[in-house]
Amino acid sequence: MPAFDPLPLLRPNIRSLKPYRSARDDFKTGILLDANENPFPAELHPEAQLNRYPDPHYDALRDRLSTLKGVQPSQIFLGNGSDEAIDILIRMFCEPGKDAIVITPPTYGMYRVSADIQDVRVKEAPLNPDFSLDAASVIEAAACAKLVFLCSPNNPTANRLDSGQLREVLSAAQCVVVVDEAYIDFSAGESALRWLGEFPNLVVMQTLSKAWGLAGIRLGMAFASETIISYMMRVKPPYNVNTLTQQAALRVLAEPERISALVKQLLQERARLAVALAKFPAVYKVEPSDANFLLVRVKDALSWYKTLAAENVIVRYRGDQLHCADGLRITVGSPEENEALLKAFQKLSAEIQQPSS
Repeated sequence: MPAFDPLPLLRPNIRSLKPYRSARDDFKTGILLDANENPFPAELHPEAQLNRYPDPHYDALRDRLSTLKGVQPSQIFLGNGSDEAIDILIRMFCEPGKDAIVITPPTYGMYRVSADIQDVRVKEAPLNPDFSLDAASVIEAAACAKLVFLCSPNNPTANRLDSGQLREVLSAAQCVVVVDEAYIDFSAGESALRWLGEFPNLVVMQTLSKAWGLAGIRLGMAFASETIISYMMRVKPPYNVNTLTQQAALRVLAEPERISALVKQLLQERARLAVALAKFPAVYKVEPSDANFLLVRVKDALSWYKTLAAENVIVRYRGDQLHCADGLRITVGSPEENEALLKAFQKLSAEIQQPSS
C-alpha cells in the first residue's frame, strides 16, 4: 500500500491558505506596542496580563503536553474544546455540498452537527447491537469519504472499541481517521497515541474536560502528524485558546498524581454504582463501562428520566439512540451525588411497587 499523504485530501483553498499572522508570531516579549493592546492590565487578574493577547501557539502548554503524552509539540493542536478540532478538520478536508464523513451511530452528536453546518454529507456505519465496531462497514463507507470519526470509549455506550478493529480501519482507509478519546483516562485500554508514528492518517482527540476536571475552561487536544497539525494551526483563529485557559491548564497539568488519585476514586464509584443500580427491579442491564458514566437499561426509561428530574437528580435519556432502547446515561458523580441518585432510585422503586388504591 502506498504511503498515506493527507495533502491531496485537503480542500484546494486550504492547501493554498495564507494564515493570519498575529503580532505575537513576530515577538513575544519586549515593550509591546504592536497589537493595539491596552497597556494597563485588568484588575480581575493583573498577574495574568489580560491586557495582552494570549500566546497563539500555546508553546508552554504544548511543551508540557509533549512530555505527558510522548509526542512532539509540533504534533499537538489545542482548541476551544474538542468541538473546535472536529469543526476545523471538517473544514480542512471536506468541500461543502460535495464530500462526506463517516460516523458510527450511536455516537457523539457533534460529528453530525458540524458536518450539517458545513453542508457535508454524513455516511453511517452503525455499531453492532453489542456496540462493537463493524470494521468492514466502516471501511466500505470510507471509500467515498474524507474523514472517519470513531469514538473510543464511545459516547453514549461507554465501551471502548476493539484495538484490532481500529487498526484494521486505519490500515485500509485511504482517508483521515479520527479516534476521539475524550474518556480514555477512565479506560483500561491503551491510547491510540502509540500508533501516531505508524499511521499518518490518524488523528487522536483528547480533552481536559473529563478526567482533568476542567470542562469550564474548554480545552480540547488533537494529536496527529506534523503535516495535519500544521494545517490545523493555519485554519484556526489566531487566539483560539485564551490566556486564563492556558494558565489554568498548566497549573492542573503540573499535578498529574492528584488527578490520577481522583480518577481512581471515580473508577471505584463507577463499580459501586453499577452494582447498586443493577439491584433495582426496574433496571434490567447496566452496560459495561470504560468511561465516567454508565448506560443503564431501565423499564420505561423516559418516565424514569422525568421522574428523577422531579427529584432534582438529572440524568440523560438516551433511549432514542440506535441500540440504546430504555437507556439512561448516568454520570458517575461524587460519593454524595451518587448516594442521592441511589436514594432517588430507591424512593421511586418503592412508589412503583406500591399497589394502586
